[in-house]
Amino acid sequence: MSPDRPDSVDAPRGAACTVRHRRPTEGPRALLLHGLANSPSVWEPLAGSDAGGSDLWTAELPWSGGQPPDWAYGPDAGWAIADALDQVPGGVGLVVAHSFSAVLLLNLLSDELARGRDPFARYGIDALVLVSPFYRRDPECFEYDVVGELLDSFRSTMDEGIRVMAGPRLDPSLRHDMARRVCERVGPYGYLSFFRSYLRTPWLRTDLITVPTLVISGEGDAIARSAESMALTADLPDARCRLIAGAGHFPMVEQVDAFSAALGEFARSISGPNQQSPTKPLDLRGA
Repeated sequence: MSPDRPDSVDAPRGAACTVRHRRPTEGPRALLLHGLANSPSVWEPLAGSDAGGSDLWTAELPWSGGQPPDWAYGPDAGWAIADALDQVPGGVGLVVAHSFSAVLLLNLLSDELARGRDPFARYGIDALVLVSPFYRRDPECFEYDVVGELLDSFRSTMDEGIRVMAGPRLDPSLRHDMARRVCERVGPYGYLSFFRSYLRTPWLRTDLITVPTLVISGEGDAIARSAESMALTADLPDARCRLIAGAGHFPMVEQVDAFSAALGEFARSISGPNQQSPTKPLDLRGA
């Protein structure tokens, strides 16, 4: 553990994070962070695409499917994001974070920046890609009904993840049963870790997160709605938003060609010696 890591992101005993070099290339380096109850396999379609020629690294995070829920027993799961960033030698370059991990990444960066630290230099972060992030500007946006709504949609999101990874041949009743078991595995601590992180988003110091950022949202995402992605884009100093048609919560699987093209375009826009950093159009719709 790095000596200057904030106490609030200490790792629970026994929890672990593993980073692997998934596809070595001469292109820009990118670290891929999966969401809650997923695994690095969610990035397989992207690894098989051009992905802008990126040198891809993947992290298996403690909240991957099948892992025990002890990662969520502490007050903050951001330690695992910090650990993954630390494990990429020479700096991570581009960080691509999906769903729950995108929120944890933003919380980690916001906390360190508010303490006067420079996490971009520390971890070698050149830019961010936030995929299907959760974000609300105002605590009053979290009305009481959202508690039940998010809990109900949590299982449907697990179901969607299984559907997009397994394909249409998996029997729906078996898929629903698998989704229920995934939810049981995540458990109340895992779900509450997600919910606490989401509830913190109104206090994110988005004004301090100045690296170029691409926010990607599936137009059909029923849990992390595209309106939240556009609000986050507007609140970050140097960001653009890409809405991908025909995709829900997993655009990197459902519309991998559009996702890969967006990633490559963004990577090229920030890497050229004479390129300007991205501007902020709020709605660049993908095919």
